[in-house]
Amino acid sequence: MWHMTKDSKVLDLNSSYYYLLWCRDFADTTVIAEIDGEPAGFVTGYLRPDAPTTLMVWQVAVTEAARGHGLASRMLDELVARTSAAALETTITDDNAASQRLFASLAERFGADHQITPLITAEMYPDGHDTEYLHRISPLAD
Repeated sequence: MWHMTKDSKVLDLNSSYYYLLWCRDFADTTVIAEIDGEPAGFVTGYLRPDAPTTLMVWQVAVTEAARGHGLASRMLDELVARTSAAALETTITDDNAASQRLFASLAERFGADHQITPLITAEMYPDGHDTEYLHRISPLAD
C-alpha cells in the first residue's frame, strides 16, 4: 500500500508504519485488490464513530498497470456492500480530477445525491496543503 501510494504521485504519503497499523486496526474497512497474486489497488476507509452508517474513504490507489479497467469502482462498491453504509464521504482537492470522476460515477451508480462542500480549507493547514472538499454521497441503496 505504501508503494502504491508513493508511486501514485498524487496521494498524500503516510509512513509505512501507518499502513501496517491501518491494515491491522481497520481490516474490515480496507480492500486490497490483486491481479495474478500481485497487489493492484487498495481502498482505505472507516465508519465514522459519530455516524456509524457513514463510510469515510481515506485513500484509493490503483497501480499504473491496472488503471483504466474499473478496479477503483469495483473496490469502492465492494466496500460499500461490505459495510452496508448508508452514506459515503471522502475529501478531494480541486486538482484531483480522477478522484472527482470516480466519486461522481459512484453517486450515479447508486442514484444518490452528491454534495460537495469545503471541509478543511488551505488556511487551516500549517503546511500549505490545498483545500480538501468533502464529497458526501447518500443515500446508498442496498
